[in-house]
Amino acid sequence: MIQLKLVRPLLGALLSLCVAMPVATQAQSVAVTSIVEHPALDSIKDGVKAALEEAGFTEEKGLKWQFQTAQGNTAIAAQIARKFVGDRPDVIVAIATPSAQAVVAATRDIPVVYSAVTDPVAAQLVESFEPSGTNVTGVSDMLDLERQIELIRAVVPNAKTVGMVYNPGEANSAVVVKQMREMLPEYGMTLMEASAPRTVDVGAAARSLIGNVDVIYTNTDNNVVSAYEALVKVGNDAQIPLVASDPDSVKRGAVAALGVNYYDLGLQTGAMVIDILKGAEPGEMPSQLSEGVELHVNLQAATKQGVTLSNDLIDSAANVIR
Repeated sequence: MIQLKLVRPLLGALLSLCVAMPVATQAQSVAVTSIVEHPALDSIKDGVKAALEEAGFTEEKGLKWQFQTAQGNTAIAAQIARKFVGDRPDVIVAIATPSAQAVVAATRDIPVVYSAVTDPVAAQLVESFEPSGTNVTGVSDMLDLERQIELIRAVVPNAKTVGMVYNPGEANSAVVVKQMREMLPEYGMTLMEASAPRTVDVGAAARSLIGNVDVIYTNTDNNVVSAYEALVKVGNDAQIPLVASDPDSVKRGAVAALGVNYYDLGLQTGAMVIDILKGAEPGEMPSQLSEGVELHVNLQAATKQGVTLSNDLIDSAANVIR
């Protein structure tokens, strides 16, 4: 009896202590996949991670972070998507249209945040930019094509034919090509397309445009951006100016680009991931557009590709490579 009287108060004290102590929360996890590694998409990944770290979500504090790239292969993108779904992370970040399509096809319950998808509606990720009511939300890098055409005219004022190298199997590129085909005649120009279904096709596609176009414009097509040096070689050799929508391409040899700062796009994407980790429902979060664009110009590339940029254009650039 004496022992029982001693044990009961001890059990009560232990139970009270357990109630008072905070319950350890399960480590949170973020899985990131990208269709391919190139400077723009890598900057998004880095921006997402930086946003998480700034908010206190670090691997040192228990965050489980994993990243895999599909190396430009849609079949590998689907494999990565299935693996991530099996891992059951708290959020999957899918960078670029093919990876986002693979992930969205693989899960209906794990939160998915897409990034660098030009037209998420055409890619069938969401029905509109309003809250989707599903497990999907994200950030689009859609650009105002009127401003892109104005940049083309500023670089090559007398241009009549614009060439585009693109992957017809990439939804975001197909959308831009269709829109450019419809819009350019309003500016007295026409479009000539060159298909590059694989990264290794980019150089040959660009060469097919020699003698037929006055300027080559590239959107954020992942095949083209991954092999941009092949495009630059053609531009330099044939003196065809290159105008891009990815500012990182200017460092690699484009004359000019008006586009998104992809690190900032990563920070914007990361902010959405943080909201979800804190309990927000992706289906209640509207898709977003990238916040702001920057003009970058490369005067060395302009010389190699046979154009002289106006002082007004140079002065308006956020970054000038001399």
